[in-house]
Amino acid sequence: MHLAYPAVLAALLFCTGLYGVLARRNAILVLMSVELMLNAVNLNLVAFDVWLSRAAEETLHSGQALTLFTIAIAAAEIGIGLAIVLAVYRTRGTSDIDRLRDTAEGHEGDTPDTDDDTAAGTGPGTEKAEAAA
Repeated sequence: MHLAYPAVLAALLFCTGLYGVLARRNAILVLMSVELMLNAVNLNLVAFDVWLSRAAEETLHSGQALTLFTIAIAAAEIGIGLAIVLAVYRTRGTSDIDRLRDTAEGHEGDTPDTDDDTAAGTGPGTEKAEAAA
């Protein structure tokens, strides 16, 4: 088998993952796209390892060993990333990346439990204030 087949497949997988990271708004879909990108890298590592082992006398299989290391790192990354996404979803009620970025920058549009009636002078706290005056 030629080296071009797995290389083209890996390039397509990587481009699909890159599109998913740049275009998606849901944090879980972004994590899945990162996994696609890592799998494309793993495919390249194994393909080039097999291709180089045919040319060399010694077969160290360093590409396959690096692939196993990458799989272990990816498993840890997805575990921690999913835990963070679930914790953020429980506290903020959304996993939309754009809305999370807006609240991190300090925009006041997403503040919960603002008491607009009291600030406008029409809420239940205004009668007590008027009675005391």
